[in-house]
Amino acid sequence: MKKSRSALIAIAAVAALTLAGCSAQSTGDKSDAAAGDSASSFKDVSIIVPADPGGGWDQTGRTMAKVLTEQDVVGSAPVTNVGGAGGTIGLAQLANVKDPATLMVNGLVMVGAIETNGSKVRLEDTTPIARLTDEPLVVVVPADSKYKDLKDLVEDIVAKGQAVTVTGGSAGGADHILAGLLLDAAGVAAADIPTKLNYTPNSGGGEAVSLILGGKVAAGISGVGEFQQHIEAGKMRALAVSSEKPVAQLPDVPTITDAGYDVVLTNWRGVIAPGGISDADRAELERIVTEMHDSDEWKKELETKGWADAFLTGSELDAFVTQNISDVTATLKNIGLI
Repeated sequence: MKKSRSALIAIAAVAALTLAGCSAQSTGDKSDAAAGDSASSFKDVSIIVPADPGGGWDQTGRTMAKVLTEQDVVGSAPVTNVGGAGGTIGLAQLANVKDPATLMVNGLVMVGAIETNGSKVRLEDTTPIARLTDEPLVVVVPADSKYKDLKDLVEDIVAKGQAVTVTGGSAGGADHILAGLLLDAAGVAAADIPTKLNYTPNSGGGEAVSLILGGKVAAGISGVGEFQQHIEAGKMRALAVSSEKPVAQLPDVPTITDAGYDVVLTNWRGVIAPGGISDADRAELERIVTEMHDSDEWKKELETKGWADAFLTGSELDAFVTQNISDVTATLKNIGLI
């Protein structure tokens, strides 16, 4: 049975919760909105990216801001980066945000990071707004690496353990989970994975790129969109993608399954808002994000960046988030990462 059984597919889908936070101006009466007695109307929204510039969350937040303002959905959508600890530092900041006209980017990475970091603030303390996208991951090595395919890399990790360093996003996130699943599929016992796997987490895609191109690590894992330009420029070699089928951006790169490891995992991303906002405020944020999603400009951005449309809101999103938290936690335990 695939390592990506329904629980892991949910993990793989873990790509688009909704986190919201920061300061934005609203044209509605906040006292009425807090009471939930009247409709809200936000002229502007603030977007918090709980990661450093350059990674998938940053790309998501800035693409949202671009489309929201260019399509006149809102007047302004300033983006603030609050990096660190798989987004849990930004999540803690969101807990103190009073302005409901705030969106925070989040996704599978944060679900895992909450568990691995023992975060006191959890996704359950926020207001889900939308799941936006789903993206496969790619395993890469420097262009001059001795590893010609995924099997070369995985077998070397199994043989040499900590001597082979892999970098990716935050501890407990999608990249870390994928690395653990690869060793699990290679026959490494769950109890041995944490000591066998030398995983170097980072808080932004730019840092991972520097480590890989600088030869500081043996391999890297991230979303296809984050490494694509470096692969196309010949600076990185892509070994495999984590989707069920090859991706359009890298048509010649095999899937992990085709490379011999029964693993499928994709990374979802979305947005959340501060916890405790009124139903009217949530409905207004959902309206804003839905209008963005329905625009031709957003569709163009999805195609350009290779993001799959995974849009979800309302009660279906609530159910997805609850199930996702359960699935990710179980998988992290199963592969020895918590």
